[in-house]
Amino acid sequence: QVQLVESGGGLVQAGGSLRLACVASGRTFSSYTTGWFRHAPGKEREFVASISWGTGSTSYADSVKGRFTISRDNPKNTVYLQMNSLNPEDTAVYYCAAGYGGRMARQYKYWGQGTQVTVSS
Repeated sequence: QVQLVESGGGLVQAGGSLRLACVASGRTFSSYTTGWFRHAPGKEREFVASISWGTGSTSYADSVKGRFTISRDNPKNTVYLQMNSLNPEDTAVYYCAAGYGGRMARQYKYWGQGTQVTVSS
């Protein structure tokens, strides 16, 4: 079993930055890829970024490439999402998830409770 807890969301003006954190617990967490997804009102949940625990390879959605950076701190069992140059279209609830990789939500087995990110224009 893996438990995920996100933090770091909030209200920021367009052009600003936020850093989200996902703290994981559970003996098997190191076996999984960690992903960030987001869900905006009226839209489907979408993939944002992922990082594999073994190789550290990363993947990004085109909409955030060059603005967001996913990273990890292995000893702290924590994955971060640094978000720069935020715009109102980034407003959503951001979820951390652990699974076997990919860009589909169904490929992730464990989910956090989400953290709200609101970007004002």
